[in-house]
Amino acid sequence: MTLGYDPSYVRLAYPGGDVPLESGVCTDVVIRAYRAVGIDLQKAVHEDMAAHFSSYPRNWGLRTTDRNIDHRRVPNLQRFFSRHGLSLGSDGADADYLPGDLVTWRLPAGVPHIGIVSDRVSAAGTPLVVHNIGAGAREEDVLHEFEITGHYRYRPEGLVPACTEGPPAAD
Repeated sequence: MTLGYDPSYVRLAYPGGDVPLESGVCTDVVIRAYRAVGIDLQKAVHEDMAAHFSSYPRNWGLRTTDRNIDHRRVPNLQRFFSRHGLSLGSDGADADYLPGDLVTWRLPAGVPHIGIVSDRVSAAGTPLVVHNIGAGAREEDVLHEFEITGHYRYRPEGLVPACTEGPPAAD
């Protein structure tokens, strides 16, 4: 289980590379959830970026792909999910957020963030989200805590990623 937060650049095996399981960032929660159902986002994002590099953000001044980090960047995942899944907008009702959906936010400091909608809801009925914002993977009532910048559904062959990593949320 992801217990900490470590944004360090790491050289990864390819395909299937991962940072140590006990660490990682918000994107690593998403990557691991998809790996649990047999989808390697490291490989999928890298291959899509290699074939369609001009379609991806240039936030980092890159001139080519980097299979060690590209899949670990929220803007790249947003582009990938919008290209290969459904982009559902950022103004949906709580009922529109289904288990396994992906949500992206802009944190107050302007940093992008991502999480996975859980199959559980808060006492008020708001879908819980599994994410890592600095203290390891947590399932929390944070759907409306930050500015939502994207809502995606990526389910190749009908698969729904495992989205219950972390301790149960307090209701």
